[in-house]
Amino acid sequence: MFNMTRRMVLGSAAAAAAFGIAGKLEFAPAAYAEIPVEPLVGFYKYKVGSLEVTAVYDGIWRKPHDPAFIKDVSVDDTKAALAKAGLTTEFMPIPLTVVVLQMNGRTIMMDAGSGVGQWQANATHLPANMKAAGIDYKAIDTIMISHFHPDHVWGLMEKGTNNPVFPNAELIVNATEYNWWTDPSRLAKLPEGRKPAGKRIAENFPKWKNWKLVDDGTEVVPGIRLMAAPGHTPGHSVYHVDAGSEQFLVSADTMYVPALLAPHPEWQGSYDQDGPMAIATRHKIIDQVIADNVRICGSHFPFPGTGSFVKDGNAYAFTPTQI
Repeated sequence: MFNMTRRMVLGSAAAAAAFGIAGKLEFAPAAYAEIPVEPLVGFYKYKVGSLEVTAVYDGIWRKPHDPAFIKDVSVDDTKAALAKAGLTTEFMPIPLTVVVLQMNGRTIMMDAGSGVGQWQANATHLPANMKAAGIDYKAIDTIMISHFHPDHVWGLMEKGTNNPVFPNAELIVNATEYNWWTDPSRLAKLPEGRKPAGKRIAENFPKWKNWKLVDDGTEVVPGIRLMAAPGHTPGHSVYHVDAGSEQFLVSADTMYVPALLAPHPEWQGSYDQDGPMAIATRHKIIDQVIADNVRICGSHFPFPGTGSFVKDGNAYAFTPTQI
């Protein structure tokens, strides 16, 4: 549990019972039939209780279709799921959104983005959109890291030099994640495709003195608690925020492409290091979000990266927030 007051939520299963419908509900996404590939605005501010949230657009990964992206699932199946959600089927659209919280006098960035083109050539928008949102990089005093995949941490390092972009900010991360990636024996054990990222992390992150390594359940700053959500990576974590009248969950890559994983939470992504664990975590986190009526954002949800889930049989239906 999130250790918060439970609120009544009418999910699809409850709705089915209420209206005498047997079996799984199908949600018609007609209102979201034309979700744009890229948003018309670069940032979006919204309130969750007393919390001010700014979603900042970094870019989008136009990932070519790949039968290995989801284990034992065909490209036709993934295209069908995208089409049903009102998304393009020309490629796998994976938006990149960074969330900034204004809370208790702190400016807190949740993950650091993909590093102005260091990971994807068209993911370069974060600095300009942060400036447009009125957020000064130098004013960021805390960065809470979900995991060490490049689209979440390359923004910590300058292109070419690997110098820290935020040398004075406190960098908070699950100790399990940090220790796994910086283990001196790790590089030799990584698959070839992950060795460059592993090498860059191992050579640079241990040099920095501003890391704060924490354990599952730690209140990392007043009102924000790190929760282990393993499977995607060994120390992948989400952050639960107590915003007074409402609760908020920064879910990172728990449900990284909702169009695919909400209706098919049992699908294992190729970027999930432990697929069965990622599936179990996905169910646990999303079930809690629904049961406790928690507002949620995700790094790769359609921009502005927030929306709502309801139960749909043994799966979920996701409605993205539109702006």
